[in-house]
Amino acid sequence: MFKLLLTAAFVIVTAAHPVSAKPQKKLAKKTSARSEATRTEAARRNAVPYATRQEAMAFADDLAARRDLDPAWVRRAVGEARFLPTVARLMQPAPAGTPKNWRVYRSRFIDPIRVAAGVKFWQGNREALQRAENEFGVPAEIVVGIIGVETIYGQQMGSFRVVDALSTLAFDFPQSHPRAAERTAYFRGELEHFLTTQRRLGADPLEPLGSFAGAMGMPQFMPSSWARWAVDYDGNGKVDLASSPADAIGSVANYFKGYGWQPGQPTHYPVSFDPARLDKEALLAPDILPSFSVASFAAKGAVLAPEGQQHKGPLALIELQNGGDEPTYVAGTENFYVITRYNWSSYYAMAVIDLGREVRAAMERGGS
Repeated sequence: MFKLLLTAAFVIVTAAHPVSAKPQKKLAKKTSARSEATRTEAARRNAVPYATRQEAMAFADDLAARRDLDPAWVRRAVGEARFLPTVARLMQPAPAGTPKNWRVYRSRFIDPIRVAAGVKFWQGNREALQRAENEFGVPAEIVVGIIGVETIYGQQMGSFRVVDALSTLAFDFPQSHPRAAERTAYFRGELEHFLTTQRRLGADPLEPLGSFAGAMGMPQFMPSSWARWAVDYDGNGKVDLASSPADAIGSVANYFKGYGWQPGQPTHYPVSFDPARLDKEALLAPDILPSFSVASFAAKGAVLAPEGQQHKGPLALIELQNGGDEPTYVAGTENFYVITRYNWSSYYAMAVIDLGREVRAAMERGGS
């Protein structure tokens, strides 16, 4: 799960699909996934192995010494990783001046097919979702929203070998990126977590597949998150975030609890503005970090609905741009901020919230 990196906003129109078109849509998605996997494998086979890179082998030796791992095993794992230019290219930030558009972003994740898949996932995992809500205090709809946004409930978990993706970003992160040094250090840490965990489990580090950033399983956990938050929630003695919905559900809920989720607290409230008092610049200055009491929020011209006026904790003004149209605004709570610990984006957090709500509404309508 790569939670501090960008999630791209693609244009997908939300429209009702006729019954006859659904099998064709699914077939197209499966064919596309197979094609992507084939292209990725071809690129990997033609790529240069990191065994030829002195820097990579020095990293392997240092890792083995610090983590008390078999040096030959670590050198083999890092040495057989391949540089993937596609991975490096996908890490490039969007061009400067690219307009953000919440409506377009939302349409990428909330559509009839993903909602229907969410209903099926919820119906098939009611017990685990309810148990996780009781144990960790995280509503089922938030967990369902996360797994749906990340992988469409396990349908799209990535076709890159994790060791290739992480090695590419650890040793060949694009230097044109404004935070190249910071990101390089981050991915070297993730590669270390990945190899250490694989060795501890006695697993082959060349087998796991994931995203271009090295995120794995239904909830797309990065290796450090896997090591810290993943749980065996189906009780079979192992953690399997790729094949066990229960493990994925429990791990997401455990992640949110660990980052301070407050049971019963809403994620956000409606907000409008009093033009006579509005100091939008000051309200937006802390970005998504809740920093204002209800009183100070109101003093700066933010008008809350009655339920928001009863809120006891800090709030943030969340601005979601809509291209050239008027932005969408909400008052985000500490729980909204917790969702952004999964992916540092207010757009992502709102997509998770909205997808979970849409799935719940579809469930209440009888799964239609």
